[in-house]
Amino acid sequence: MSGYSQFPRIVKGGIVLVDPQTAQVRRVIALQYNPEKLSRSLQVQGAGDGAERSEALRLKGPAIETFRLEADIDAADQLEFPGQNANTVAAGIAPHLAVLESLINPSAGDLLAGKALAASGTLEIAPMESALALFVWGANRIAPVRVTEFSISEEAFDPALNPINAKVNLSLRVLSVDDLGFDHKGGGLFMAYLQSRERLATKAATFGFDALGIGGLP
Repeated sequence: MSGYSQFPRIVKGGIVLVDPQTAQVRRVIALQYNPEKLSRSLQVQGAGDGAERSEALRLKGPAIETFRLEADIDAADQLEFPGQNANTVAAGIAPHLAVLESLINPSAGDLLAGKALAASGTLEIAPMESALALFVWGANRIAPVRVTEFSISEEAFDPALNPINAKVNLSLRVLSVDDLGFDHKGGGLFMAYLQSRERLATKAATFGFDALGIGGLP
């Protein structure tokens, strides 16, 4: 065996949580299996919406982009080797689900800290800033996001009723400089994401009028 494989290494999609102040990575969440389909929607922010006709061609900000995906989580591979996967044997895929749930819940510590501030007489308590989530789908698609919808369908259980198979549906709204500002770490990452899309656009093939069956514009 030469060690050469004809099968390429498949990278995983996932979410990286970073500290919004220091940019230090807090956690990397890799999807167990890459979804077969990734849906994207882009809502145009036109300055002409409801404004004067002269504004019809102006854009007031980046399009509002949303990713939607369905991820499968299964304990079958781990349960095949129980000696090497004690946590899966004890709790199934519940730890994996709990990590994903942490994307949309403040920590118990943050809630207790807010309670303590309220008890001390603090009049206005700003919500704790959560970690900045980055959706990573290969090296060319890294965008700051916020989870807007999250659902879990647990479909199989072990004898102790721990989930061992589930489908997770995620909707992720891309956070732009409109949301975070240019000086925020996430704003800088959005600009890098936008610029990467612009570089891709320059690689698309160009065509002449003949491809459209016309000789030119009237």
